Amino acid sequence: MDIKTVKALAKILDEKKLSAIEIAQGDVRIRIERNCEAPQPAAVPQPKEEKELRPAPARTVSPTLASSAIDFNNIKEVKSPMVGVFYAAPSPGSAPFVKVGDKVKKGTVLCIIEAMKLMNEICSEYDGEIVDICVENEQIVEYGQTLFKIY
Repeated sequence: MDIKTVKALAKILDEKKLSAIEIAQGDVRIRIERNCEAPQPAAVPQPKEEKELRPAPARTVSPTLASSAIDFNNIKEVKSPMVGVFYAAPSPGSAPFVKVGDKVKKGTVLCIIEAMKLMNEICSEYDGEIVDICVENEQIVEYGQTLFKIY
């Protein structure tokens, strides 16, 4: 077999969008494979190639909520169960799962954390109202970092 044959096989592999092609002539056997990754669901946000580490901006409870009678001893925090990238919405351009002032029930999806190319839904452990979202969209979060405050 010559190089022209190998190039022709590679071209067929590319044009037909095959994952592998194999040919045998006598004692010579050639197999060409494409390095394919599993397809991602369309609704999953695609990560950026490079993430810059940036500290979380200082956040405060909104003035309207601060002026109402909130017992700060009863605020519950939803913490990150892993290190990863925080996504507030199911896909770029869509509405966030929750925003400040939303009522949530136990099991309500609050965000997605991408860790090692896996998208993990983070659900509320409490019933209540979102009084603060402590991280920005696409921010890298640490294990145990507070993501949401619920009253």
